Amino acid sequence: MYDLSQPLTDGMQTYPGDPDVDITAAADFETDGYRVTAVSFGSHAGTHIDAPAHTEADGKTLEAFPIDRFEMDAIRIDCGDLGAREPIPPERVPDADVDAVVFHTGWDDHWGTTTYYDHPFLAPETARQCANHGYDVALDTLSPDPTSSSNADDDEPDGFEIHHELLGNECLVVENLRGLERLPDQFALRVYPLALDGDGAPVRAVAVCE
Repeated sequence: MYDLSQPLTDGMQTYPGDPDVDITAAADFETDGYRVTAVSFGSHAGTHIDAPAHTEADGKTLEAFPIDRFEMDAIRIDCGDLGAREPIPPERVPDADVDAVVFHTGWDDHWGTTTYYDHPFLAPETARQCANHGYDVALDTLSPDPTSSSNADDDEPDGFEIHHELLGNECLVVENLRGLERLPDQFALRVYPLALDGDGAPVRAVAVCE
């Protein structure tokens, strides 16, 4: 089993404009005889899953899905040859008997830096192919859409086009994975969200390999 999750830490990197992650002591052993931690974060902090309600006005929330929906037979797609802000082409999408495709870009190496915002992203046709296959999508990047930065190009997909394509077809999206280089091409992916009936939630992402 491999833990693919970014730890939730105080002040960690988040999507631009999302709430900060704040982790502070509410009670300590020396003063109170026990420890309690106050934790504040957005629903899309760290390694997390997007429900359709994230971008779709009438989209389902996480609680609308059965718990076994978060157990996925997955295939890893090597995208390590792609550079900053390069689109992942539709030719990378396989025709396979799996539930989810996991795009391995290696961009988790840049976690916590401004370079992390300049990750590869799904081309619109790539997202359409994933939706046509009914694949859930997971990535080791901040988003399947390009993230705004000073390096953005005018010809990049605008807004949340990729999210709309995937979530609009009830294909779940998992973001900010790490350590995908350790995995075989096919594995079982477990991404159980917090019991939060909302647009998304942090997950403990785990790969189970034979």
